[in-house]
Amino acid sequence: MSKFLIIYHSPSNPSMEEAPPDVDMDAEMKAWMAWGEGLGPHLTDFGSPVGGGVHVDPGGATSDSTLDVSGYSFVEADSMEEALSFTKNHPHLNFPGATLEVHEVQPIPGM
Repeated sequence: MSKFLIIYHSPSNPSMEEAPPDVDMDAEMKAWMAWGEGLGPHLTDFGSPVGGGVHVDPGGATSDSTLDVSGYSFVEADSMEEALSFTKNHPHLNFPGATLEVHEVQPIPGM
């Protein structure tokens, strides 16, 4: 099996305390838990929301990140096709403007 990184993108990533009043966070969390449970041992790291990214250039200068990365998960699968199947009906895609990326984790030569 290979390891795959799922990167969550969304225009904003409010904390659970800042969720809009029309969003039922209990229902959202149940959907996320059901997704994770459905993957069973394929889900190796549920991940976490992320925010406040900082871009660092080769000279060491920093600025606010302009990427809309809002979270991640790690899964194991036999192929990219199988890893992509784990994103079907993913609860993250219920949010406006949300997308997912799936990347295969590559081995480091000599390690």
